[in-house]
Amino acid sequence: MAEFDGLLLFALYWGALALALWAFVDALIRPAAGFVATGKLTKPAWAAITALAVLALYFRGPLDIFGLPAVIAGIVYLVDVRPAVRGLPRGNSW
Repeated sequence: MAEFDGLLLFALYWGALALALWAFVDALIRPAAGFVATGKLTKPAWAAITALAVLALYFRGPLDIFGLPAVIAGIVYLVDVRPAVRGLPRGNSW
């Protein structure tokens, strides 16, 4: 049973870290104007939030007092902010 628990925690750790890292990289590659146009926080704010989430998850894990808000921050970015910013056209429209 201990092997299963260890494997589950291992998968949870790397899954949460991958989620936060995906949110961070996505926040970096989106155009800054898209964040303002959709009424969300600015690009530097979301980049900082997701970067802190990655650091908290890397050093503390997802089941920590800092890890749970980090997972929530990554989920909020991917579920709410990313679809709004992704829907805007990139660059020149011609």
